[in-house]
Amino acid sequence: MKILLPFLKLYRRHSVLLTLGVILAILTLLASIGLLTLSGWFLAAASLAGFAGLYSFNYMLPAAGVRGAAITRTASRYFERLVSHDATFRVLQHLRVTLFTKLLPLTPGRLSRFQQGDLVNRLVADVDTLDHLYLRVISPMVGALCVVLVVIAGLSWLDVQLAMTLGFILLATLLILPPLFYRLGYADGAALTRQRSEYRSLLMRWLQGMAELRIYGAEPDYRHKLELMEQQWHSTQQRQAGLSAWSQAILMLISGLTITLMLWLSAAGVGNMIKPGALIALFVFCSLAAFEALAPVATAFQHLGQVIASAERVTEITAQRPTVSFDDDRQQAATQVSIALECVSFSYENSAFPALQNISLRLRAGEKVALIGRTGSGKSSLLQLLTRAWDPQQGEITLNDQPLASWQESALRKMTTVVSQRVHLFSATLRDNLLLAAPGASDAQLSHALQQVGLEKLLSSPEGLNAWLGEGGRQLSGGERRRLGIARALLHDGALWLLDEPTEGLDAHTELQILSLLQNVTRDKSVIMVTHRLQGVENMDRIGVMDGGQLIELGSHQELIAKRGRYSDFQRRNALQ
Repeated sequence: MKILLPFLKLYRRHSVLLTLGVILAILTLLASIGLLTLSGWFLAAASLAGFAGLYSFNYMLPAAGVRGAAITRTASRYFERLVSHDATFRVLQHLRVTLFTKLLPLTPGRLSRFQQGDLVNRLVADVDTLDHLYLRVISPMVGALCVVLVVIAGLSWLDVQLAMTLGFILLATLLILPPLFYRLGYADGAALTRQRSEYRSLLMRWLQGMAELRIYGAEPDYRHKLELMEQQWHSTQQRQAGLSAWSQAILMLISGLTITLMLWLSAAGVGNMIKPGALIALFVFCSLAAFEALAPVATAFQHLGQVIASAERVTEITAQRPTVSFDDDRQQAATQVSIALECVSFSYENSAFPALQNISLRLRAGEKVALIGRTGSGKSSLLQLLTRAWDPQQGEITLNDQPLASWQESALRKMTTVVSQRVHLFSATLRDNLLLAAPGASDAQLSHALQQVGLEKLLSSPEGLNAWLGEGGRQLSGGERRRLGIARALLHDGALWLLDEPTEGLDAHTELQILSLLQNVTRDKSVIMVTHRLQGVENMDRIGVMDGGQLIELGSHQELIAKRGRYSDFQRRNALQ
């Protein structure tokens, strides 16, 4: 249960709405009990009065009470659902924002060990499951307890012994039944959470690898594995449903026996009345309505197993310590950037080979360096160290002669412009995707950036900047997504530009245009460009050749050509193609 305490603390921010929701739920239950109790007594009393009571029996007051209880129940039920769901959605929103805030420092170091499907399931399905804590556990339990106490107090005015008897049975049911079925259903609840995650992860891998599975004839085996897991999931759900049925059956049995007992006891007299008459119906119908209020409680704790399992899975991520921590010193972003790497070495977790070995490189303010080499030679890893996605295990990186680790994150991000290999586009408008790089940019600036990278056609559509890109920008080609990433870079315009394959996926003509554009806009900027294409690298101040995580050559285009080393071989092979 302790695992739920951090999530319960998040409820404090919305305590007013949550408390109001519980109060309205209690009011709804009391109105329902009052309606059934008063209706039962009214019908019984009216039948006993008969025709003789047409002028002596007060029909108007009980009828008004019945109508008032019905109206109150309807109104309170509506507002209870409105308030409770609004509060739940606000809690979920707060939980998602809080969780995302904790996840950002963990990226990518601590999240790389989680599979993509499993991570998505934790962030979506497990977080959604946490809303059961309020809607299906806290609110029903608190509401039922308050209703039982009110029923005991109300019936005590008529007969203390009968009220205490009914109250004892209700409280015993409330205190014994939920924990009992929590124990019985905890294992299946935790299994449901785990199986749901495993099934969705396997399904995602199946969909992503469909082409390869079909090509190599492995799709039937993979599908069979998916079906077996689905059967296990359904079997667990069936056991949970059976347990819910048993809890409801036991509650109905207790309810029936209690109503019979109350009928027998009240028939012997209510209070000082030896002939209670219609009061027998009052106690019987009140008992029946009170057990209806307990109906959600019987299965409330069955959901607690799923909630706890989801909380454990979410906490498994958020409880990690970031691999990189930033200094809190208030530093101003620099307008000129110099970088120095001194004997830097870095290895990924559980990797048999180092990604970088003893790298030493100095970049003067305004200097431009291109890093070339085979795939896996460590080029992108070096850029990730400069953005502090990771910290090196050995050596030191300094920025403007200060350790990179001493820079505040906001200052580092402000003065660094990054074009990554994979440009991520969100399911939002074109404007929203561009404003990520410069939140204060005007529409004119956004349009100018698009025109600079040759995406005028995106502005010519009827929607213009309001055009919806869809998840991952699926309606755009790879080259268009790449140019959108460069448009973001133009809008951000930091003092240090880190370009990872900026012309990947572009045709030769567009590549020349983009390289010319980048050369113009970064005239006074510091630039490190990672590429495996040699187009335009001769215009860089220096060129570094990487292989096996080492910087094996470094110099200008003319120096490396004259050296007749690895760079010269690359140029010669490129000329032959």
